[in-house]
Amino acid sequence: MTAQAQAAPLRAAFSPLVVPLLGLAIFINYVDRGNLATAAPLLKTELSLSASEIGVLISAFFWTYTPGLVLAGWLADRVNAYMTLAAGLALWSLATLFTGFASGFAVLLVLRLVLGLGEASAFPCSSTIIARHVPASRLGAANAMTLLGVSLGPAVGVFFGGLLMAELGWRGIFILFGALSLAWVVPWFLTTRTLAAAPPPEDAADGPSLARIFAQRDLWGAALGHFAVNFGFYFIVSWMPLYLVQAHGYSLTHMATLGGVIYLVYAASAWGSGVISDRRIEAGGSPNAVRKFFFVATLLVASAGLAAAAVLPPTAAIASLFVVAVGLGAVGPHIFATGQTLAGPKAAGKWIGVQNAIANCAGITGPIITGIIVDRTGGFEGAFVVAAAVTLTGVVSWGLIVRRIAPLDWSAKA
Repeated sequence: MTAQAQAAPLRAAFSPLVVPLLGLAIFINYVDRGNLATAAPLLKTELSLSASEIGVLISAFFWTYTPGLVLAGWLADRVNAYMTLAAGLALWSLATLFTGFASGFAVLLVLRLVLGLGEASAFPCSSTIIARHVPASRLGAANAMTLLGVSLGPAVGVFFGGLLMAELGWRGIFILFGALSLAWVVPWFLTTRTLAAAPPPEDAADGPSLARIFAQRDLWGAALGHFAVNFGFYFIVSWMPLYLVQAHGYSLTHMATLGGVIYLVYAASAWGSGVISDRRIEAGGSPNAVRKFFFVATLLVASAGLAAAAVLPPTAAIASLFVVAVGLGAVGPHIFATGQTLAGPKAAGKWIGVQNAIANCAGITGPIITGIIVDRTGGFEGAFVVAAAVTLTGVVSWGLIVRRIAPLDWSAKA
């Protein structure tokens, strides 16, 4: 059977619900990974944890998440993206649920490692599925829909999680959210059963090896640029609840409300950026020019907002968090659309797995660095400055190291 004949029934089986379900999976991903940050003020007191120990717990997620991305990317491209994602989501949901029964730092650490391994499946699998089925002129909106989960997940986790923690305690929230997360598997199997049962595309084995992907200059530019974005984003996701409570004296309820609104701004910015970029490309703009414009403009905005939060008085510092949300939200869809474009359908899972693995080293180092700065200085100002500086380096990576955002020719001699 030719590749075209094989692809025809799969295109017909690609339900319009698949991309929204991918967005829902990313939403669940970020709700579950962000619960620890929302619960940090309560955990810190009940389990007598220091800021440095909180930083280690946040970082531990990335110790397995980062190498797991490469494995998930290989499984998505060469085996089955649909089943890999379902298995990963079930694993991380169970880790979330059992966190509600944790009795101390060591148990929390182990469960964070399991959570990271399961959640590694999300982005490589979704990128493989999107690259195989979504045309280039729709990549912005498709990735924006998945990026809604990146912003709405923390928004719901911070807002509803924070409010419910005041009533149920932090243990009840982990148990409740873990059980609800498992329910996603049912509609996913019902919607993708035909796609999941199909063998990998006949030309999947012709995709580039991991070694060849690692040899690409554009991969390193994308990975370092992604690292810069992640450093600023994970700083906000991981530390904003504690920052609002400790530095500004917000109650748990007020922290949840403000944090939720900030993430809603992030979501609106991500969606608007994805839709606008697609329209620009459909109107004749090159993906290279359109996406590089968004990279440079949005990272300048985000780094300026982070720097402002370090030096402005309290009210203005809080306002600058909304500026950061606009910048980091708007850059999001272009990160994955760029990787999917460069790699193409044959290699999108492996490419995004490698790119995301390197980028998520920011999640390993950033929380620990922030925890040390906060413990030693007694404030968050220095941490905001570091986050602003690292975020700003993304302008160089996306703007100069990535030469041109266009499909690479994997058929050419290596």
